[in-house]
Amino acid sequence: MNTIQDVLQAMILYDAGDPARIQHFIKVHSFARIIGTAEGLDDKTLFTLESAAVIHDIGIKKAEAQFGRCDGPLQEKLGPPEAEALLHSCGLPEDTVQRACWLCAHHHTYHPIGGIDHQILIEADFLVNLYEGGESEQTIYAAYRNIFRTNSGKTLCRELFGIKE
Repeated sequence: MNTIQDVLQAMILYDAGDPARIQHFIKVHSFARIIGTAEGLDDKTLFTLESAAVIHDIGIKKAEAQFGRCDGPLQEKLGPPEAEALLHSCGLPEDTVQRACWLCAHHHTYHPIGGIDHQILIEADFLVNLYEGGESEQTIYAAYRNIFRTNSGKTLCRELFGIKE
């Protein structure tokens, strides 16, 4: 199996010239890995989660080019075909590609949650989006209460944003 490094390099090339987008997926990947490791995911599930974290926003470029916007539903619709091609080019196993694409197609779908990898991807993306969006304390706390379910994700959210329970 190829490594997450291959996926990272391919995605950096895909988003070349857009440092904000590249830094976003690198941060989401890092948080997904931290949470997934702390939650005890097996190696295969962790690798699939990490791959999905890297490609989760791949639909943005196509959505902006075709529609001039990149809302969540467009990302979820347009991302998986792009992700599938990129992940296949990295030589990932078919089951890993398919699950990562499913996660890409559901990373803005918060209910129902389709597995621990789905929950962790959403939490990692929220950690980054809350910071990058400069969200209010009230918004951060609402996300903490309504989105975060893993012990590790909750701990990270509390520590990053100084949430007191």
